[in-house]
Amino acid sequence: MKTPPRYKTAKRLGATVFEKAQTQKFAISAERTAKNKKRGRGRQSEYGKQMLEKQKVRMTYGVTEKQFRNYVKKALAAHSAKPSDRLHELLEMRLDNVVWRLGLASTRRGARQMVAHGHVMVGDKKVRVPSHMLSIGDALSVREGSKEHGMLAGFADKFHERPLPSWLSWDLAKMSGKVVERPTAASADPAGDLVAVLSFYTR
Repeated sequence: MKTPPRYKTAKRLGATVFEKAQTQKFAISAERTAKNKKRGRGRQSEYGKQMLEKQKVRMTYGVTEKQFRNYVKKALAAHSAKPSDRLHELLEMRLDNVVWRLGLASTRRGARQMVAHGHVMVGDKKVRVPSHMLSIGDALSVREGSKEHGMLAGFADKFHERPLPSWLSWDLAKMSGKVVERPTAASADPAGDLVAVLSFYTR
């Protein structure tokens, strides 16, 4: 997916959109920009707020508008869960997002590249599709020939520095893990107001 300038987008949608924008220097710059905009703009409409939330969530996960609409349709059609919970689950269970959650890549963009380059196995198969949807019980691992790859240099130290979500398990020695339960808002912070996102598409 082609992305606009990251820092400009992060100032408009929030620092959580891109991991590399989450610095003190960026926070100060964004705060200054927000104050200037506040002086020159009136009250934002409900539609504007919903659209902003939609863009924030979509850009955070790095999905196209078409992909995002499909996730929304599936979430709205869910009968066993609230649509907002189902949308959150669909986004979190993407393979690239799980690779990022495990700390194998420092950014979701890096995780997408890692998957696309064939470094990740799901079960006994190499999967190159970042949007591949995982299910509870699915096992994933780093391909044997990729364990010494440059992007994984120092992974053991980085892994201990980053908390592992409760819905995932990981064996550091084997470089393999599993999806053990469904991600929830408590175990994986939503990227934005998903109720507002759904309202945007159903208005």
